[in-house]
Amino acid sequence: MYAVIKTGGKQYKVAEGEFLKVEKLEGEVGDSIEFAEVLMVGGEKTVVGAPLVAGATVTAKIAVQGKDKKILVFKSKRRKDSRKLRGHRQFKTVLKIEKISA
Repeated sequence: MYAVIKTGGKQYKVAEGEFLKVEKLEGEVGDSIEFAEVLMVGGEKTVVGAPLVAGATVTAKIAVQGKDKKILVFKSKRRKDSRKLRGHRQFKTVLKIEKISA
């Protein structure tokens, strides 16, 4: 069984037992989170919401709270000898999908 959930302005396809890396969510490691914004539930019978599936929830547990890999942001202006190099690390939360209930 799988589901499509919405969190952090993005949509993710999840299945039970998977690990999912999403934008930072509030909570400590080991806390349980329930997603009520379920857009689709699939399996033997596929149910597509309009826009959400009524009564469907996805339960997940926070596995890791941390930062993602560093990305480099380089800006330059031609013929001006102007350059900037900045690094950025986005906060991420890793979730373990526990249960999908339709």
